[in-house]
Amino acid sequence: MISTNPQENVEEYAAAALKLYLHLPETPLKASSNDRQTAANLHARGISLETIESALLLASIRRLSRLPELPRLLPIRSLAYFLPVIEEILANPVPNDYLGYLRKKVESLKNR
Repeated sequence: MISTNPQENVEEYAAAALKLYLHLPETPLKASSNDRQTAANLHARGISLETIESALLLASIRRLSRLPELPRLLPIRSLAYFLPVIEEILANPVPNDYLGYLRKKVESLKNR
């Protein structure tokens, strides 16, 4: 599990958030300066890494679960793509045990 210590510094937090982002399917191989700024802004807002991870995974599941007959989506190019889903999770928090389910679901969808 990734730490959500509110005292951790912005660099550690941003590195952890960007690692989560870059390990998703359909994301870039490396973070941009805009991605680092977005992560720093999320830190400044006090958003937990668990919330970020839940949002990233939920958005990925939605993308990976699209019907195959629909037009293919372009790859994700920015951490900012996930901001609306982060806001959604903040408004409607997921249960504590849901994160494990989301991780498993993304793995199963990536491998099909």
